[in-house]
Amino acid sequence: MNLSELDYDLPPERIAQHPLDERDASRMLLLDRASGAWGDRQFRELPEVLRGNELIVLNNARVLPARLFGRRVGLPAQSPGRNNPRASDFLHSLIEVLLVRQVAPQDWEALVRPGRKVPVGERIIFRPDDPGVKNENDSLEATVEGRGEYGLRVLHFSSKNGLHEALARLGHVPLPPYIKRSDEPMDRDRYQTVYARQGSAVAAPTAGLHFTAEILTRLRQRGIEIAEITLEVGLGTFEPVRTERIEDHPIHKEAYEISEGAAAAISQAMREGRPVLAVGTTVVRALEDAAERFSAGGETIAPIDAEAEILIYPGKPFRVVSQLLTNFHLPRSSLLAMVAAFAGRERILDAYRHAVESEYRFYSYGDCMLIR
Repeated sequence: MNLSELDYDLPPERIAQHPLDERDASRMLLLDRASGAWGDRQFRELPEVLRGNELIVLNNARVLPARLFGRRVGLPAQSPGRNNPRASDFLHSLIEVLLVRQVAPQDWEALVRPGRKVPVGERIIFRPDDPGVKNENDSLEATVEGRGEYGLRVLHFSSKNGLHEALARLGHVPLPPYIKRSDEPMDRDRYQTVYARQGSAVAAPTAGLHFTAEILTRLRQRGIEIAEITLEVGLGTFEPVRTERIEDHPIHKEAYEISEGAAAAISQAMREGRPVLAVGTTVVRALEDAAERFSAGGETIAPIDAEAEILIYPGKPFRVVSQLLTNFHLPRSSLLAMVAAFAGRERILDAYRHAVESEYRFYSYGDCMLIR
C-alpha cells in the first residue's frame, strides 16, 4: 500500500491541546466494520453499547516524566542576569533530553537537542528548576555512551536516589509533538490512565485515557471481563513513515508482557467465541505479535515477555482482536495503517471525514472510536 493512500485533511484547530475537564466526557464514534455505518455516541455510553460478553484488554503501562532539561558539565551553573557577562553561556548550555527506550537498568536511548553539542563522552547534569541548587541528592547525571540512528544517543544515568525517583522530581510529561504547549501540572495526572500500574512507557496508551473508575465498575457490573497486559509505549509510535510503501517501514520495537492470567483469559474468550476488545493500538500490537509467535505451535496466546516487532497494514490477518477502541491517528502513519487493516481503508477514511466535519477532537487528548 502506498503511503499516500493513508492521507486525509485535518484542520489544525481539531487537534486537542488540552484534555476535557472530565475524562469520560469525550465523544465516541461507533463504526460497524461490516457495513461501514457509523453513529455518534458518548464514551460514557460504552458499558451499555457493548453486548455484555466481551473481554476487554487494557494496557496498564505507566508513563514516565521522560523529558529532561539539563546542562553540560563544566559550563556555568549560575542563573543568567543583567550583571552576569556569561549569561549567554548558560542559556546556550541548556540541553533537552527525551527518553525513548530503556536498553539497560540505567541506560536509555534518547533524543538530545542540540545534538551537535553533545558528543560521546559528554556529561549532562539535571537539577531542579533553580540552576543554582547544589544538593547532589536532588540531581541526576547522564553520560553519553554512544550514538544511534536518527540522532539518538545512548545515555547512562546515575543518581543518589535512583533513576525513577529522580525522574519524578526533575522530569516533564512527554507530550506528543502535535500538542503545541509546555506540559502543565495537570498533565501528570491526565496523561496517565487511571489503571496505570507498572512499566516505563514514554508515551501514553491514549485510548485508555477516557476511562474512569466508575466506567470500569459499570463494565464489571454488566459481567464484562477485563484483563490487563503491559506494553512499554515508545516514541516510535509517533515516528513518521519514511518509505513510499507502508510495508517497507522499519517499525520500532516495544517491550511487552502478557501474564499467565491475562493469557488464560484471552485464550478462553477466543475458544468461547466471545469478542476480544482491545483498548488501543498498543494492545492490538502486543496481542497480535504474541499470536503470530504462537501460531506455529498451535497455541492461541501464552504468557510471554518479548518485544513487539509486528507491523500491521491492510492485508495482514487479525488472529485475536475482534473489536477496537482507539483514538484518531495521524495521516500517513503506521497506526492509521493498523486501523485501516482492521476496518478497511475506505471505511476508516469515510469515518474520519465524518469526524472532521462533525468537529470531533483529534489525537491524544481527543475523542475516540469504537470499531466492531
